[in-house]
Amino acid sequence: MSQHNHFCGRTRREFFWEAGAGFTGLALTSLLSKDGFLDQQAVAADGKSEYVNPLAPKAPHFAPKAKNVIFLFMYGGPSHVDTFDYKPKLYGLDGKTVEVKTKGRGGEKNQGRVVGPKWKFKQYGESGQWVSDLFPHLSNHVDDIAFLKSMTADSPIHGSAMLQMNSGKILSGSPALGSWINYGLGSVNENLPGFVVMLDPTGGPISGAKNWSSGYMPATYQGTLMRPKGDPILNLNLPQNITKPMQRQLLDTLNAANTEHLKQRIDNSNLAARISSYELAYKMQQYAPEAVDISQETQNTQEMYGLNNDRTLDFGRRCLLARRLVERGVRFIQLYSGGHHNDNNWDAHGDLEKNHNYHAFNTDQPIAALIQDLKDRDLFDETLIIWGGEFGRQPTAEYAQGTGRDHNSYGFTMWMAGGGIKGGQSVGATDELGSAAVERPFHVKHLHATILHQLGLEPNKLSYFYGGLDQKLVGVEHVDPIHELIG
Repeated sequence: MSQHNHFCGRTRREFFWEAGAGFTGLALTSLLSKDGFLDQQAVAADGKSEYVNPLAPKAPHFAPKAKNVIFLFMYGGPSHVDTFDYKPKLYGLDGKTVEVKTKGRGGEKNQGRVVGPKWKFKQYGESGQWVSDLFPHLSNHVDDIAFLKSMTADSPIHGSAMLQMNSGKILSGSPALGSWINYGLGSVNENLPGFVVMLDPTGGPISGAKNWSSGYMPATYQGTLMRPKGDPILNLNLPQNITKPMQRQLLDTLNAANTEHLKQRIDNSNLAARISSYELAYKMQQYAPEAVDISQETQNTQEMYGLNNDRTLDFGRRCLLARRLVERGVRFIQLYSGGHHNDNNWDAHGDLEKNHNYHAFNTDQPIAALIQDLKDRDLFDETLIIWGGEFGRQPTAEYAQGTGRDHNSYGFTMWMAGGGIKGGQSVGATDELGSAAVERPFHVKHLHATILHQLGLEPNKLSYFYGGLDQKLVGVEHVDPIHELIG
């Protein structure tokens, strides 16, 4: 029987509904006591083995460089030739038609009208990395950053490309990167989720919750949506008639449960995951509000993240929360810049300048503050930061008029920092137009392999048995991490 069948549980929402509707207070304790239910230890779904929390800390395959990950996901696909991939030839070709192979939302083309970069580039830091004027704050940290300028993906369509960036596959149903990491390492904080997702206020990405799903793994490993203000995590509280002492006694009852004894009356295969989910939910009621309470931060810290500016307030707050979650042992945190559709994210099909000026301004200062804050608190070296979208954008226009660029999965830029990454360098390159990777092309799976490696996980050994196969994040073929990045 696969691990999926051993630990598969209902969704957290379903369990809370059942708890509120079916376990009406202390009566449960009396009923279970009469059956001798409380006199025995909890066991796994096979009725024999001792139950082990699936999120209990696990030893890595080898000594890790990083302990935590913060993935800054620029949803929609930022233009690499307007941000970090300097292509001086494009300026002189603005408006001219060139022969270039493109494939995106507008279909396959062999030529197009060049859209020259709309921002100037300068070299920064001792390493002389090129950064456009879109990022005046982040440019001060280039010596901490390793730029991957030859990334490739399999799909030029948002939904499938996002799934691949988040799960390694273009089709839905596979565990997200954060799920794999928590499966491989467990969580060092028993009071908060091991995998947290914070969405843009405009909404979620086009392919939705599939991007933080645990797929064929138990629901214990799925991402938990956390809100930067208000109730940080929804659906934690039981109905009002279930008081705190009653919740505590219910939790104690469930933890003492013996699934073998009640296997005729309770779905044995799901109880362990339900107990684990409820216990985490109970603890999160106490600890999640404190984790998102930024009033504990100094005024200088809040201003450093841009919380005093309406434009940078939201992403700044979420970056600050990411640092607070890292301090509290949350293993994997993903922040989305942009949501919903069109110009609500980085998907610049129409007016490139309006789109990228808006999203870059909103994120530049908060990201720079996150790097500096982690360094000031001695957390930078153990926290791996990833920046990028699902793909890049083409050097040519999508339409006959305007400056919008179509999608580009043939070559684009992402960057990594902290967590043992060797900063102050650029690895790989696209051609002189930025249309495709030509030097050291890297696939999404190489990025994933590097992330796992920095966390002390062997990417070709981390597997989960499902469907008769040892499933892996990086696929069935051997994949090496990007060795140039490893400090």
